Amino acid sequence: MQRSSSFFSSIDWWLLLPLIPIMVGGLFTMSSFTGDSPFFERQLMWILISLCACIFFSKLDTRFFKRTDVLVGLFSFFTLLLILLFPLGHTANGAKSWFSVGGFSFQPADFMKLVLVLVLAKYFSRRHVEIGYMKHIFISATYAFIPFVLIFLQPDFGSAIVIFLIWFGMVMVSGLSKRQLLSVGMLGLVAGIGLWLFVFEDYQKARIVNFIHPLTDVQGTGYNAFQSTVAVGSGQLFGKGIGFGTQSRLEFLPEYETDFIFAAYAEEWGFVGVLLIMLCYGIVIGRILYVSMRGASNFEMLFGLGLSIFFMSHILVNIGMNIGLMPVTGIPLPFMSYGGSHLLIEMIGVGILMGMGRYTRAIHRDDVQKEYVGVGTV
Repeated sequence: MQRSSSFFSSIDWWLLLPLIPIMVGGLFTMSSFTGDSPFFERQLMWILISLCACIFFSKLDTRFFKRTDVLVGLFSFFTLLLILLFPLGHTANGAKSWFSVGGFSFQPADFMKLVLVLVLAKYFSRRHVEIGYMKHIFISATYAFIPFVLIFLQPDFGSAIVIFLIWFGMVMVSGLSKRQLLSVGMLGLVAGIGLWLFVFEDYQKARIVNFIHPLTDVQGTGYNAFQSTVAVGSGQLFGKGIGFGTQSRLEFLPEYETDFIFAAYAEEWGFVGVLLIMLCYGIVIGRILYVSMRGASNFEMLFGLGLSIFFMSHILVNIGMNIGLMPVTGIPLPFMSYGGSHLLIEMIGVGILMGMGRYTRAIHRDDVQKEYVGVGTV
């Protein structure tokens, strides 16, 4: 069923409006301690560009993304960009993750995350009835393994984790038996041991060790996590006020505009402000799931589920490392952290979902139980 064709008919306001306080909260936090830094102005520009991109993709006929040749082309193109990073990429914070041309930089890993969601949605939408065959798990893992390795070698451990979580989450919602879940879990355990013994660099091992014992090296590998937890805790109930966050203003808190913007925000806005942001995130994720359940086919349903997994992975990992529950991996908070690449691709993902929402169906609960991927499979 297609909706009316007025200009604003493609916009899902229940999805878009909760994003505004999140983006504004990030802007206020940046403006309160950046001084002469251009973070605020640049991020405002990227917000406007991303909103335009969201509206543009919401008005597209998103059934275009079901075409195999389109998805193969997108996957191949961004895989090539990830490969080209090694000879041509710009090094920042020890990782070759960026292309930098003049004053413009972008991170191909951000785009690959959304492409992977589309590819896996296409793959599982056609094979969810056969998901009981282990070969489909391994074939889908290959799609994730290629970007995972290329991103991990940059090295960008945080984005590599998100790639894995997107694949793992979409495999889960596609329907696995308990036996298969155990097999995938054992495979993950073996892979983790192999990564620790043969792949992880010393600094990556140090971050994981610091996660388990966060106070063992406060002046070294545990410094960022310690300062972040101090900033979050010092905000107390109502925060110190905009512009009065001492951890960020006095530069005790590193990367306050990107990886640790949640800690900087929590210090100034307090527990009440954090609850407001978490409520907005909850509405966004809930709306994505609602739209996905009304998808015209399994492809739209799986894309919505994959997009929610994409966002939730970023949210849980970022906030987890800000409050000392996850290792520091260098990953942005969706819609809030400074940066154009991740914000643009996040809003494009939202726009694609809105476009898919134009082709919905009325589903009875019994039909959902019969058709919804992951229910009743063995």
